[in-house]
Amino acid sequence: MLKIIKYLNIGILLVMTSCLNSSSDKNSKAINDNKALSEKKPNILWIIADDLGVDLGCYGNDLIYTPNLDKLASQGARYTNMFTVSAVCSVSRSSMITGMYPTSINCHQHRTQFKDSLPNHVKPITEYFKNAGYYVTNKGKTDYNFIHTQEDLFDGKQWENRKSGQPFFSQIQIKYPHRPFVKDTVHPINPNDVKLPPYYVNHPLARKDWAMYLETVQQVDKEVGEILNKLDKEGLSENTVVMFIGDQGRPMARSKQFLYDAGIQTPFIMRWPGKIKPGTVNDQLINNLDLATTSLKIANATVPEYIQSKDFLQSDSQRDYVYAMRDRRDETVDRIRMVRSKKYKYIRNYYTDRPYTQFNAYKKNFYPVLTLMQVMYKKGELNADQAPFFSKFRPSEEFYDLSADPFELHNLADSEAHNSEKIKHKNALDKWLKDTDLGTYPEDQKEIDFANQLMQGKFKQKMEAKGLSPDISDEAYLNYWEKTLLSKDRK
Repeated sequence: MLKIIKYLNIGILLVMTSCLNSSSDKNSKAINDNKALSEKKPNILWIIADDLGVDLGCYGNDLIYTPNLDKLASQGARYTNMFTVSAVCSVSRSSMITGMYPTSINCHQHRTQFKDSLPNHVKPITEYFKNAGYYVTNKGKTDYNFIHTQEDLFDGKQWENRKSGQPFFSQIQIKYPHRPFVKDTVHPINPNDVKLPPYYVNHPLARKDWAMYLETVQQVDKEVGEILNKLDKEGLSENTVVMFIGDQGRPMARSKQFLYDAGIQTPFIMRWPGKIKPGTVNDQLINNLDLATTSLKIANATVPEYIQSKDFLQSDSQRDYVYAMRDRRDETVDRIRMVRSKKYKYIRNYYTDRPYTQFNAYKKNFYPVLTLMQVMYKKGELNADQAPFFSKFRPSEEFYDLSADPFELHNLADSEAHNSEKIKHKNALDKWLKDTDLGTYPEDQKEIDFANQLMQGKFKQKMEAKGLSPDISDEAYLNYWEKTLLSKDRK
């Protein structure tokens, strides 16, 4: 009887071992299948953060904790001159998914209600990837300013659902550091340690708001780490080109929606094992629409002749200039155009009779420092670096020497010493406008009216949710922000 039990136990052990080996074999086979795929076409992954300036450890911020993005940069290339074509998400994202300037495809106004289809000859790059055999996915927002559906653009939300041996082109959208900000209780940022740009006031509310932004950037880093770990576990890292970028710059008062570097400069990190030398730092000028052509070429997919983006990996197609635009942002009607070289920036303001800070419901709802500085401006408490942005008028032209004035504080548009460079950049902008700006100005009034009505309703709703009247004075609103954000710090 003991012998029978002994042999039964041995049998059970053999079966269990066989099952374990089978499971291990299956896992190994899955990883090996993914590695076999690497011998064909590389996978391409865009990780897109929402409202991210160059505020990472690897970009020189010694206060923030971003180990995953810092590691990614050490494994590939960190680009220091990536600029978005617009400082607002829908316009910027429409450009990236088509490889076209938004003004060429009627996508330059923010979140149009009465959307149109893309011009007949223009297709989202997802179609070219599909034609090249790629499984195309997107997880998160699209926010494109043309008629589309997720089902038409993408095969699904996750690359795991692709066929065996099929490469993927995937986007993963991270909703941060878009406001409202989130706390990082593990790695908190001390507001007294933050370094504010000179166009901001050194005020407790400004420091607190900036610290909260940095903590939210740390949430971005955490999510990037999870994505990269997933690639590793699935055996995909060696054959996946990872591109990390923001859809525009910081969500701050003189940044998002405007064409200063703080609004349009974003980190760009690219890892391509075996192709890009680890630890590379590259200072070439890139517009974010250039990800389209570069990605299509990596995939050996068709690059349509009409496309306006460039392959930044090719030395013969690198840019001398990058361009950006501002038009209606929510209900706020505006028109600004910009051209930038490595050293200089030229900005053209079309509505000189309007303040930079004309009312915008979204910003008034979520940007405490905007109200703070509006109150201080009325009291005459802003200095020469801070006050111009709150003036009732603006110049028709702005010109900055970025090497001497990286914060774009000293307008050299009337400087004789800089006139030749200004004319050079002005001519470059004029040519770009002629070639690419096919927009209708002014915009159809029904779009403006709809945006006004929509944002007035949202503003009222948000303010009442705070227990405030939408007609509150700036002084009373500032008092609300100080009580809400600073009261705990003062206890």
